[in-house]
This record gives sequence, structure tokens and C-alpha cells, in this order.
Amino acid sequence: MCIGKPAVTHGEKPAVVLHGGPGSGCTIWHRRLFDPHAYRVVLFDQRGCGRSVPHASDPNTDLAVNTTPKLIADMERLRRHLNIDRWLVLGGSWGSTLALAYAESHTERVTEIILFGVTTGRRREVDWCSAAGPRCSSRRSGSACAPPCLRGDRDGDIIETCHRLLHDRDPAVRQQAAFGWCTWESAGIAWPPTPRLAPRFTDPAYAMAFARLVTHYVRHNAWLEDDGLLPGVGRWLPCPGS
Repeated sequence: MCIGKPAVTHGEKPAVVLHGGPGSGCTIWHRRLFDPHAYRVVLFDQRGCGRSVPHASDPNTDLAVNTTPKLIADMERLRRHLNIDRWLVLGGSWGSTLALAYAESHTERVTEIILFGVTTGRRREVDWCSAAGPRCSSRRSGSACAPPCLRGDRDGDIIETCHRLLHDRDPAVRQQAAFGWCTWESAGIAWPPTPRLAPRFTDPAYAMAFARLVTHYVRHNAWLEDDGLLPGVGRWLPCPGS
């Protein structure tokens, strides 16, 4: 998808990268998607998940101020701070949802939008992933395929179970839940599904922040109306030549 015509500032085309998760953070891989001689790349680590503070792995970090509207406002503050008028927006997975939400609220600031692993924040997308989706190669339900510590004690609701355990008074219970969720996530990005943690999740602090942020956003439907993003796409400027 693209919006309008490219804008070039001082010979470098601005581009902002929106990582997945929520909570994945940016990596060298994101930077390597761009030719540094052609692009001014801005890697935006979203609230609580890496280079920003406070870190979401700290149980005292207040996630109530970590919302989709807050992230969009952060993007605008970052854009103004860097004296960028308009930029290309790239997002993958959760980042694609955030990219769509940003583009709809600040269309005039977006030159193009590039999406991959597209999600739109619809509850049925989340339900498909958490109920069965890509993590189960059999006809079993998602709760049956989940790590033992997450097998739902609330009508099989993995998300609510994980959220409760992540806020347990016992640090060991919280960490076990974080690793459990990240094991569940790891199965979704491997084929055939694997019971092993992906390397990035082996860091306890990273796993805790990721699990807390993902479940926080999912429980609040990412502060988006269901099907709220797709109708707005039609209001965007058409791609050149379309």
C-alpha cells in the first residue's frame, strides 16, 4: 500500500519502523531493510520494550499509560523532534496495526506505508491465534496445545490466565508465565510448531516485558474499534498510477 508521493528531505528519505509484538523492540534486521544512503531510518522502540524506560519487565511499571493512542502521540513527538515533515511508515505484525492506526489519524504525515505480516487489531484475528490458529497442527484447541502453565482455568482463556499469572505475588510464578507465553509465541513463528523458546525469548527480562505488553494490548483490544481500521483505508489518497 502507498499514500501520495514520496518526500525527500536533504537527500535522505525519512522512514520510521514500527516493530511487532507489542513489545518486540527494534533490531538490526529492521535497519537492514533500508539502504542507508537513500533513507534516514528511524527505529521507534515502543513504550516499555527495550530502549525506552521504564521497562515493562518491572512489575511496578504502570501499563495503564501504554496504549495505542499514546504510541501514536509518541510517534508524532518523535517526528517533530527530528524535524521530519513527512515519512514512510513500515510496520510488521502488530507494527502493521499501529502503522494503519497512525496513517489514518495523521494521513498528511505519511508518504507511503509498507506492511507485512498484516494484522488489523480485530478480535477475531486474536481469537483465531489464541484458540488454535498456527500453533496447533492437530484438531485440538489452542488451550490444549499451550504450555501447561497457561492451560486455561477460566473457560480455557489463555490470555486471561496468562494475565493473572503475570500479576501473581510470587516472582517465580510470574516468570514461569512469561516463559510460557513466549513458548506459545515461539510455536506460532515456526513450522512445524515447536515447543522450544525462540532465542530472543530466552532473556528473562525480555520475555517478561513481551508477555506483559502483548496480553495488556490484547485484553484491551488494542484500544481500537473492531473492524475500525479497514473502512478508513478508503479515505487515503490513492497510490500513484492506480
